[in-house]
Amino acid sequence: MDFSLTADQDELAGLCRKILDDQATPERLKELEGGDEWIDRRTWAELGAAGLLGIALPEEHGGGGLGFLELAIVCEEVGRHVAPVPIVASLVGGALAIAEYGTDEQRSGWLPGAATGDAILTIALQEPQADPRRPTVEALADDTRWVLAGTKHVVPVLHLAGQMVVSATDGTRSGLYLVDPQHATVAAERSIATDGQPVFTVTFGETPAERLGDGGDLEWLLQRVTAALCVMQAGVSEQALRMTADYVSQREQFDHPLAAFQAVSQRSADAYIDAEAVRLTAWQAAWRLSEGLPAADEVAIAKFWAADGGHRVAQAALHLHGGIGVDVDYPIHRYFWWTKMIELTLGGPTAQLRALGASLADA
Repeated sequence: MDFSLTADQDELAGLCRKILDDQATPERLKELEGGDEWIDRRTWAELGAAGLLGIALPEEHGGGGLGFLELAIVCEEVGRHVAPVPIVASLVGGALAIAEYGTDEQRSGWLPGAATGDAILTIALQEPQADPRRPTVEALADDTRWVLAGTKHVVPVLHLAGQMVVSATDGTRSGLYLVDPQHATVAAERSIATDGQPVFTVTFGETPAERLGDGGDLEWLLQRVTAALCVMQAGVSEQALRMTADYVSQREQFDHPLAAFQAVSQRSADAYIDAEAVRLTAWQAAWRLSEGLPAADEVAIAKFWAADGGHRVAQAALHLHGGIGVDVDYPIHRYFWWTKMIELTLGGPTAQLRALGASLADA
């Protein structure tokens, strides 16, 4: 594939970068970390006003009518700035699933608000110690409606979401369902994730649900959410490495910049190779999805590198910063936090290797 962006895509990336440069400053991030919401509503509103949140949604519902690749560009910039906005949960997981599989009523009800940022959506895809492709939540049909029973883990931005896309099984196949997070039968237990955001363990007690169209395709959604996380990690890794390169070039030890020492330059070179592997595999997966090509193996490869290579980049960044790397008043620690959260979301490196092994065995 050609990894270069078109002129329009370059302009899109530049616009997103400018907004996030202005909004997601280290001072602003530190201020938000002291609050309960986690989300930066000001930045979210700016991205919505610029048309970046709805970039991949249908024009008839207030979106830009572009594709997954353009939304991935926004995800990469969010990662590069570690900006606390729910781009993956609300737009990739929630809005794209509704746009692809929802009924006309579901699309008109939620997509316009998602495109502007006025409505926040979330996803409940994570399984406790299980493959997210095999949901344990049960979807039960009575005479007039669907109800859900079971538990989901690590559900993001539930406290702000107007609607939740939940993966569940009806006993025959896995599907996607829409649930009101505020319904009385939804029990939520709040905790704090590795990157500082509030996440929830959600238990459904025969909770009313709408089937997303004819049930949708869980694998379709998992591939796009996973690829978006990988592209986001590419931005996290690239910026962590850039900050580290600046630091070791300026910090002196024994009258020489740290970058002049062989061990530092070798560790930096290894981290650069890992960061490039994260970037190239992530964009390969995103491109194949945007082109409608089979991408299951490419997504697993990208997630392996995002989890394994991304971890090494973050670890090297902290190590090369020395003691200041673990000082929470210095911004590099956020890149380590985000890397760990992305690494553990929807399966770490071992899970991806198992998926690739199964694919090779089948072939």
